[in-house]
Parts: sequence; C-alpha cells; structure tokens
Amino acid sequence: MNAPLVGDLMRRAAGSVGAAQIEAFQRDGAICLRQFLTGDEVALLRAGIDENIAHPSVRAKIASRPGDPGTFLEDFCNWSDNASYRRFVHESPLGIAAGLLMQSTTSRLYHDHMLVKEPGTQQRTPWHQDQPYYNIEGMQNCSMWIPVDPVRRHSTLEFIAGSHHGPWLMPRSFMDHQAKWFAEGSLADLPDIEGARDRYPILGWEIEPGDVVCFHMLTLHAAGGVDGDRRRRVFSLRFIGDDIRHAPRAWVTSPEFPGLREALPAGAAMNHSLFPLLWSRSAS
Repeated sequence: MNAPLVGDLMRRAAGSVGAAQIEAFQRDGAICLRQFLTGDEVALLRAGIDENIAHPSVRAKIASRPGDPGTFLEDFCNWSDNASYRRFVHESPLGIAAGLLMQSTTSRLYHDHMLVKEPGTQQRTPWHQDQPYYNIEGMQNCSMWIPVDPVRRHSTLEFIAGSHHGPWLMPRSFMDHQAKWFAEGSLADLPDIEGARDRYPILGWEIEPGDVVCFHMLTLHAAGGVDGDRRRRVFSLRFIGDDIRHAPRAWVTSPEFPGLREALPAGAAMNHSLFPLLWSRSAS
C-alpha cells in the first residue's frame, strides 16, 4: 500500500475514532461510527457481496428455516478470492479503526462473514456471544458489521451494553439450540433476554449505508428479521490485536481454518498468512 493512501486512511480513522469512541467501545462493547465509509467504498463492498451471492463458497449456508418467506444466506472467509472484498479490506480505514478501538499496536484480519436476509425473512439471529464459537483467546478484538442497505431499528443488530466484561456463556446451535461446542454445564446459559428486555441495557441503531457498527466478540448481540420491502445485505469483518492467541478446539469451529492447528501451536500469536497484518502503530 502506498504511503499517501496509508496516510489518508490513518487521518480518516483517527478523525472518527477518538478518545470518546474508544472509551465507549471499551465500556459498552459496541458503538456505531456514523458515515465512516465513503460512497465509493460502499459501492465496492456492495459489488463484492453481490458477487459472493452469485457465487457462494463451499462454506456458505442457509440459516433460515424451511418455510420462511425469505432467505438468510451466510458465507465465510472469502476475502482472498473476492477481488472487491480484497480491495475493501486493504484499502479502507477499517483495520486502522479496529486497532484504535482495541487499544492495540497492531490490527490483523481474523475473517470475513457475509450475512444476507432477503425481503420477508422472519428468522431472527438469537442472542449470543461470538468468541465462544472461535479458535482464539484474548480480549483485544473488534467485529465490524457493515450493511450496504438501510436497516430499520427493529431489524438491526442489538447489544447488551457491558456484557463483554462478563463470563463466556454457552454457545448453542442457532436452529436447534444444541451445545455442540462446550460440554453441557461447563458454561452458564444465556438469560431470557427477550422475555425481559426492559431489564437490560440494550443498544441498537437504525443504519444507513456508510455507517459501521463495531463490537467486541464477547458482547451479547442479536438481530431481527426484515420486512417484505427491505433487503439486508451485510458484510462483517473481524479483527484481532496484540493479545489474541491461537486456541485450537476439539470441535469444528465456526468458521473452520483447516490445517491451522498443524501450523500454529496452542498459545501462539496469530502470525499467519490467513490473518494479514493490516496496520501497525510503529509503521504509521
């Protein structure tokens, strides 16, 4: 990446991610950066998502139930094969912004995740934490949820403020609620948040293209379905910082990284070509 581009991206990131945003991210585990992306960046990402929809990878899955009036399509780990995704990852200020929010001296891409709910999709994304599904340990991480379509408040991603400071909770399969990762009883179960919403500090924002929602991988979050007149195409990027270490699991993680346990021992830093270094404070 050329020096003028790096300088421009650094200025943009620092202009939107200051002390107030870092404090809110560290305190609440979720913030929204309004109009952080340019129109050209949103158009580039939209093209990448549409290409991904037209040519899903072998990792793609339908996450909505049979009989749902809409369709919820997910796909993972396509940045290296999708030219628009690749440019978006390397030529946007997102990696730098993540590094600042994480209070890390480095920012690496962990993986990408496409989530598309077609009009009329009723399938909710249930309350969960992301990190228990992954093969990493550590607290310096940041996910970015980036819609390229307007998202109404009742369809947006919601968060329980401050929940990233609490314990890991039992990850369960979204469709049949099975404990396929950790043994039953080894982690506490999630509370019934939907049954007592007024008891929880719930954050969520109506979104316009260009907005970026940033959250910690341990922050409890969920999302609703979409209306019949509204499509919700989202690209999510997950970033990792200085203290993240490889934690091989005895089960298939989501996503899976075939061959990684042979390349990186348990406890190793995530220094691998699968996880490109996007920003280093020392090089800024």
